[in-house]
Amino acid sequence: NNEKSVPQLLIRDLKFEKKSLAKLMFSPDQENHPSKAPVKYGELIVLGYNGSLPNGDRGRRKSRFALFKRPKANGVKPSTVHIACTPQAAKAISNKDQHSISYTLSRAQTVVVEYTHDSNTDMFQIGRSTESPIDFVVTDTVPGSQSNLDTQSVQSTISRFACRIICERNPPFTARIYAAGFDSSKNIFLGEKAAKWKTSDGQMDGLTTNGVLVMHPRNGFTEDSKPGVWREISVCGNVFSLRETRSAQQRGKMVDNETNQLQDGSLIDLCGATLLWRTAEGLSRTPTVKHLEALRQEINAARPQCPVGFNTLAFPSMKRKDVVDEKQPWVYLNCGHVHGYHNWGNKEERDGKDRECPMCRSVGPYVPLWLGCEAGFYVDAGPPTHAFSPCGHVCSEKTTAYWSQIPLPHGTHTFHAACPFCAHQLAGEQGYIRLIFQGPLD
Repeated sequence: NNEKSVPQLLIRDLKFEKKSLAKLMFSPDQENHPSKAPVKYGELIVLGYNGSLPNGDRGRRKSRFALFKRPKANGVKPSTVHIACTPQAAKAISNKDQHSISYTLSRAQTVVVEYTHDSNTDMFQIGRSTESPIDFVVTDTVPGSQSNLDTQSVQSTISRFACRIICERNPPFTARIYAAGFDSSKNIFLGEKAAKWKTSDGQMDGLTTNGVLVMHPRNGFTEDSKPGVWREISVCGNVFSLRETRSAQQRGKMVDNETNQLQDGSLIDLCGATLLWRTAEGLSRTPTVKHLEALRQEINAARPQCPVGFNTLAFPSMKRKDVVDEKQPWVYLNCGHVHGYHNWGNKEERDGKDRECPMCRSVGPYVPLWLGCEAGFYVDAGPPTHAFSPCGHVCSEKTTAYWSQIPLPHGTHTFHAACPFCAHQLAGEQGYIRLIFQGPLD
């Protein structure tokens, strides 16, 4: 970067060069092999991780999972219904090559629904289990945890076979979500205590213990997005209003005019982890990691300074996203003034957590700033001018505004807004703050 050519302005006034950044806006798939790329249905991104799991992504356990068209269809669809205990029902359950769902109504009665192969769809399964039927292994998200060791003492509330997504193999590649996944014996068992019922057309349906909740945003996943309403999805993919608590016996009301079809920006909550669904088309309009890196370099090239120490500040590279660097920008969360790290201004009476800003005297938390590196969470490609409070993750204004409005499920019956990059509950009036950088004085 030739520093002399950079305008000496506040960061918020920087006019980000759109042409040079436009080239970086295409997804990596389009850049590398436009014709040979397998069909991508979309990606699931776990909220609370800034680009990768704390100990690194490994195998089926990672922070994001791409769903590609399978070489051979593996989808299933319901076929025969057996009332137990008939020999056919027992056979369907014990047959390892036959998918089935068993609904235990009482000790004396079980209804078994056989599922047959569907050559038009692909099935992907998500859950806590590491058994082979699970394509994407998801563990409980602990807000702000730096390692998976933090999460192991927690009793998991995520189901071993939490849910399945069925994608159409032909355009427009519609993806639908269903509660519960098939186990290693290709069975789903809904025990006596699970909420279950007979539908008007004589079929069976039910809910899993802690449920699978879905929220579709209004206006898609764009800078105009608004939060939608949380719903619960049944084993057969029907849509219901929420139960009183996560595992209540009584189901909510059926919502006839809504479907289990995922759209760009849909959120899926598994009671312990929340996933964001991005369609392949939506991802192609989203900033890439290259684009975010260009924005980082652009900010650093403008040489923002600490208004007190006059030392130049710089956002560390994305690979060093968890280690505080000596040039790291810090912010006073009440006013948004950005400084370098310094030791003065401690307010002893508040455990040393609150500081007085030397610029405007407002008192509040003082935290390091981190760039939001998970591009899939961005609703636009705007410059990183705002930070979530209290964690200090930095991204575009519209992205902070969007996530600060979303009530994410927490525990069994509460909701709160959280930073998508670290899952910390947001604080303050808005949950985010506009950053005020000082440009160089020379």
